[in-house]
Amino acid sequence: MKKFIVTCLAVVFLMTVVAACGNNNNAGDSASPAASGDAGGKKKFAIIFKNTGNPYGEKQMDGYKNAIEELGYEAILKAPDQPTAEAQIAMIEELISQKVAAIGIAANDPDALQPALEKAMKAGIKVLSLDSAVNAKSRLVHVNQADPELIGRTLIQGVVEMIGGSGEIAILSATSQATNQNAWIEWMKKELEDPKYKDVKLVKVAYGDDLRDKSVSEAEALLKSYPDLKGIIAPTTVGIAAAGKVLTDKGLKGKVQLTGLGLPSEMAEYIESGICPWMYLWNPIDVGYLSGYTAAALVDGKITGKVGDKFTAGTLGDKEVIQDGEGTQIMLGAPFKFDASNIAEWKTVY
Repeated sequence: MKKFIVTCLAVVFLMTVVAACGNNNNAGDSASPAASGDAGGKKKFAIIFKNTGNPYGEKQMDGYKNAIEELGYEAILKAPDQPTAEAQIAMIEELISQKVAAIGIAANDPDALQPALEKAMKAGIKVLSLDSAVNAKSRLVHVNQADPELIGRTLIQGVVEMIGGSGEIAILSATSQATNQNAWIEWMKKELEDPKYKDVKLVKVAYGDDLRDKSVSEAEALLKSYPDLKGIIAPTTVGIAAAGKVLTDKGLKGKVQLTGLGLPSEMAEYIESGICPWMYLWNPIDVGYLSGYTAAALVDGKITGKVGDKFTAGTLGDKEVIQDGEGTQIMLGAPFKFDASNIAEWKTVY
């Protein structure tokens, strides 16, 4: 009898060990799809914009969502109340815990997000930046709206034409850490080095932090500090709309010229009134849409983010990964000029 009991106990112990091993294997299998954002069904693709209340960002997130849902996946749209790196870091940590498949981010700071984004990549999440880039170590690839050099030089050429070739100009930017804004501004300054601009003086680069009220205040401060100011370049949709309102309210049509990057729906009244003779932009919906397809191509293994990688981005057609400093990027296209001749047809589009 004693021998029988011992034998039974041994069998039970052996079965427990086997069961435990089996459970560990099952846990490992179930963790794999979770790590790719596939737990519970559809893969989850996240996008983090700079801040809420930004129409440009909302359009960008709409484009991302359209692409992800076209592909049969689930989109998670996020943006902090304030355009800070700290707020975006908290969101990255949250998305890591949700085990999403990919994170696309329009960065509030190129370097501060690196530890959080590296942590995400180590967790198997595909990371890309769009619109405003993170540094090359923090991403697999960047989705760029247009060539930064072309944007910067075009904006200077535009405002100089408006002011008749001479006078003081100022820039009303977003945040001082925004990589896209800073790249454009550097190229603006580079363009101004040409001797043909010897009579044009850049007096100030102001930052409205992509916040409507602060951008209005900064525009007003520029006019007060520089009474001879002849032109404002606002390479941000929030800033150019704020400057348009200030110039309109103060009756400065024709006295201070305005150009930059704006949404047709927000800037139509200022273009039609002549406050802003013309401006430039690309379709932010397409920026988000291209980013969604890029994220899916990374997750599905169609590309790795290396130079020469090619894929089809839905209705945007074939795209190729190209060099971008120490990293790589995918280019959407050239900036488009909006003026009185075409603003009516575009203001209802975005």
